[in-house]
Amino acid sequence: MKESCLYQKLTDNQVKCQTCAHRCLISPGRRGICGVRQNIEGRLFVLTDGRAIASHIDPIEKKPLFHFLPGSQSYSVAAVGCNLRCANCQNWEISQTSKEPQITAEEIEEMGFDLPPQKIVEEALASSCPSISYTYTEPTIFLEWALDTMKLAKKKGLKNVWVSNGFMTEETIILIAPYLDAANVDLKSFSEEFYQKNCGAKLVPILENLKLMKKMGMWLEITTLVIPTLSDSPEMLKQIARFIKKELGPETPWHVSAFSGEISWKLQQLPETPVSTLQKAAQIGLDAGLKYVYSGNVPGLASEDTYCPNCQTLNIDRTGYRVVRFDNEGKCYQCGQDLNLIL
Repeated sequence: MKESCLYQKLTDNQVKCQTCAHRCLISPGRRGICGVRQNIEGRLFVLTDGRAIASHIDPIEKKPLFHFLPGSQSYSVAAVGCNLRCANCQNWEISQTSKEPQITAEEIEEMGFDLPPQKIVEEALASSCPSISYTYTEPTIFLEWALDTMKLAKKKGLKNVWVSNGFMTEETIILIAPYLDAANVDLKSFSEEFYQKNCGAKLVPILENLKLMKKMGMWLEITTLVIPTLSDSPEMLKQIARFIKKELGPETPWHVSAFSGEISWKLQQLPETPVSTLQKAAQIGLDAGLKYVYSGNVPGLASEDTYCPNCQTLNIDRTGYRVVRFDNEGKCYQCGQDLNLIL
C-alpha cells in the first residue's frame, strides 16, 4: 500500500479522492469506484502500488501511437483496476476484477507481482526500449506507481507514454505533465448518454482534459472504437473529427478502430465493425480537415499507412505491426513536408 498523493481529508474520517474525475467521496473502510483506493482510518491508500498485473514489450503502434517513435518498441506495464466500466472493454479481467464486492483489500494487494519503478526502468533499458508505456488498464488509477517510474525514466533518457480514457482530474494532469511525453486517449463517443450508459463516466471532463493536455505540450493521438449501433453514427463521428481539428489541431492523429464483440466484456451480441464502416469513418476525418486518420484492428487497409498531407506520397507503410519507413527524418521524402513525427 501507498498513501494517495491526491486526496482531501474531510470530517468523520471521510476522504475525497482527487485523482480521477469521479472525485469519489469515500467513507472509512470503503473503496472508490476504481476498486483500488481505500479509506483506512481517514487516510486514502492505493492498494496496488508497485504491483504489476501485466508487463510486456510491445510495438509502439499497438498503443496505438503512429507518430511517436514510429517502428520502436515500448516496455509496457499495468496494475489492476479502472475508473470506468466500459461494456466493450477487452481487458475486463484485469480492469474490473478489483471492483467485485467480495474481493478484499488484502486480495487486491496480492494481485499480480512485484515490479518496482527501478526494475521497470532497468528492464526497459536492457530491452533497448526507448519508452515506457502505462497501459492495458487505466494509468490514472495507478498514478503513484506510474509517476514514480516516470520520474526515474526521465532521468535515464526514456520517454513516457500513457494509454488512457482521459477521465482524470486537472490535478493529475498537472502532476504528470513534466514527465509525460505522449498519450493515446480514447474519445469513445461524442454523446453524454453513451458515456453514462456504456462507461459509467461523463464526456465533458474528457474533452476539457484533452484540451489541457494539448496545451501543456504532450503529444496526443486519439482513438475511437467504432461499435455497431452504439458509436458508428456518421454525425457523431463528424463531431469528434471537428473537435479534434478545432481544439487539438489538424496534425493530431485520429485512429478509428474496428470493434469485436467476441473479446468484449458485455457486448458479445453485437456484430464486428464492417470494413466499409471503418473506411467511411476514416474518410469523415479526412473530409473534416484532419491530416492523419488511421483505421485500426483490420490489418492491410491503406488507411493504416502515413501519407504526406501535401503530396499524398506514402511515407510509412504499415501491415499490422510491421512498419516500413520511407520518410526523410520525419519529412516527406518526395516534397519535404513535415509529417509531424516525434522521433
